Amino acid sequence: MDIRFNNMKKGYIYLIITFLFIILNLISCDNRDKNKSNNTSNYTYIAEQGEIFHTTYHIKYYYKESLQFEILEVLNRFDMSLNPFNQKSIISKVNRNELTQVDSMFIKVFNKSMDVSRKSDGKFDITASPLINAWGFGFSNMENITKQTIDSLMEFVGYNKIVLSGNKIEKTDPRIQLNTSAISKGYSCDLVAYFLDSYGIENYMIEIGGEIVTKGVNDKGECWHIGIDKPVEDNSAAKRELQVILSLCNKSLATSGNYRNYYIKDGKKYAHTIDPQTGYPTQNDMLSATVIANDCMTADAYATAFMASGSEKSKEIAQKEPGLEYFFIYTKPDQTMGITYSKGFEQFFTK
Repeated sequence: MDIRFNNMKKGYIYLIITFLFIILNLISCDNRDKNKSNNTSNYTYIAEQGEIFHTTYHIKYYYKESLQFEILEVLNRFDMSLNPFNQKSIISKVNRNELTQVDSMFIKVFNKSMDVSRKSDGKFDITASPLINAWGFGFSNMENITKQTIDSLMEFVGYNKIVLSGNKIEKTDPRIQLNTSAISKGYSCDLVAYFLDSYGIENYMIEIGGEIVTKGVNDKGECWHIGIDKPVEDNSAAKRELQVILSLCNKSLATSGNYRNYYIKDGKKYAHTIDPQTGYPTQNDMLSATVIANDCMTADAYATAFMASGSEKSKEIAQKEPGLEYFFIYTKPDQTMGITYSKGFEQFFTK
């Protein structure tokens, strides 16, 4: 009896010692992992730049080594999903009415597009590509457009003519073409941000074709500084001054339109923007819209929607999206240029 009791006692002691050993070992491993992740003595700000999607990119981040190869892999996966000019992409297959299943990237952009379309009363529309193509770049084909042309195209333009059913796109008309260029460039910035986040990178600035995502601080320990041009009566861009410099931490920014690039009709200035509801160039006061949001996809889409809506209507639309701030350059009644911005936008002005 005593022998069995002693053996049981020794067994309990052995189990306790083993348990304590495991706990201490786990704590030790955890501390080593923390020390490894917190060891930033060999970190530096790395700058990457190049061309992709027929535009430029600039990415700066605080890390121990270059991740350019991995970043390009992320962007190439995006390209295979949402680039309508890539004949092998998912969106191209959808446009050709091939049987195909859309991926998670496509679904996310599609759902956000539909949300912005509804909130902007149809001023944002990823089915408007046939209209844009018909008018030509910078409205170069304006003289050849007829009412019959627009009426025929409008038969298969409209965000309410497409739905996402599971992982497939359904169209009311097979001629419908999707083009997410007005939102997906911002999403490509978000994808790079998600990737850098996965590496635990806390300080970065991502810019692709003018759309921007920021997190943390720059190499001076300050929020990232982004400039907005001052409106001047010179569409040649020979004169260039900054209206304001923004200070962005953990925010995204997108700009649509260009007040230096406009056309004049009956003595009035108009931006090169198509209204997807009418099929014709917009004739409102908006020349440029800069939007700050929590993610770049949202900022990108609303910047486009605002260009088609005009400054007053855009102010109403902006109230529907929490956390969204705007800075507009518009044409005043006397045909001079003016600026207006949301109250919350003021917090981003540098002191």
